[in-house]
Amino acid sequence: MSQVGPVEPWRPADSVLPALVYGPACSTEIELHNLAGRGVTVEIEGHRASGALVGLAGWPGSTVRLEPHERRNVRLEIAEETGQAWARVRERAPPDGWAAVAVGASTECIHGDRLRSVRRDVAYPQRSPWFDSEIGSIPGGVVSLINASAESALAHLCYSMGNLFSVPGVVRAGELVPVCSLAYDVLVPPFGARDFPVQWNGSSHLTLRTRGSSIVLEMLRPLDAQVRVYQVDSTIRFEGEPGRE
Repeated sequence: MSQVGPVEPWRPADSVLPALVYGPACSTEIELHNLAGRGVTVEIEGHRASGALVGLAGWPGSTVRLEPHERRNVRLEIAEETGQAWARVRERAPPDGWAAVAVGASTECIHGDRLRSVRRDVAYPQRSPWFDSEIGSIPGGVVSLINASAESALAHLCYSMGNLFSVPGVVRAGELVPVCSLAYDVLVPPFGARDFPVQWNGSSHLTLRTRGSSIVLEMLRPLDAQVRVYQVDSTIRFEGEPGRE
């Protein structure tokens, strides 16, 4: 008589697709490609900027089955104009196997007689990432923030002219902090998304600190002044919070 041991749960492999654009002139398709010789099931969790869940257009649920080597494109069911929608693609991978689904997205926008296409690649959340830089080389850009957790996150922004100061006993020894022309805090709801301009009222420096367990930050550059669509600037790196893993 044979015995079967407990079945191991399938290990989820998560991918986040940020800054998905929808509206009268723009549409984004999520691209799935099963690279394995076995069938794979993926769950697509779409969100508006508010954090609210959205379904898949023309699809009965949020689960998509991919046969071996199959490709499939799906869209979020969003009619309003937005560039802050995002999606989490979760693959049900076996605990002793590798992830098998290549994930990406492509946005197309029509302006007059021109069609613009922009790629969206997978991003991965970090704990409390931050950004601190002169902004002369990224005019018109925005920082895209996604709170990918079920808890609220905090973003603190400081726009300055690049002047720094140090106050003994207030900040750590030798640490300089910017003199803010404008400073404010933004509470981002669970699964919410926000965009922040890199420049305000002639400022030359932006410091952005976040607090949250699962946050995606990306720098977006305008693709065309006449088309409200952005492409990811992969040369900008966001570090995790100092002193934290």
